[in-house]
Amino acid sequence: MQLSVSGHHVEITDSLRGYVESKIQKTARHFDLVSDVHCILTVEKLRHKAEATVHVNGNTIYADQTEEDMYAAIDGLVDKLERRVRKYKEKLVDHHAREKQKNRYA
Repeated sequence: MQLSVSGHHVEITDSLRGYVESKIQKTARHFDLVSDVHCILTVEKLRHKAEATVHVNGNTIYADQTEEDMYAAIDGLVDKLERRVRKYKEKLVDHHAREKQKNRYA
């Protein structure tokens, strides 16, 4: 998995980059076919926004979260990504399982 972290109006420090990497690794654990993750951290006045685009096996999953604290925004972003990646994975698994059952009993 390749991870890129960029910032708009905020400097990406080593601790911030490390925090994003450690949290995004959880998403990669759920689904082996995560190939590329691009995370953008933005600060506009008192709003801290974290957004990410995840490329999985020919599909793209996007999530964003806005909070008053950057670390809280990253946590919320990771929660959303985990739910969306897990849902995408379940769709793939359920689809193939139904096809096998249909062929077996036909």
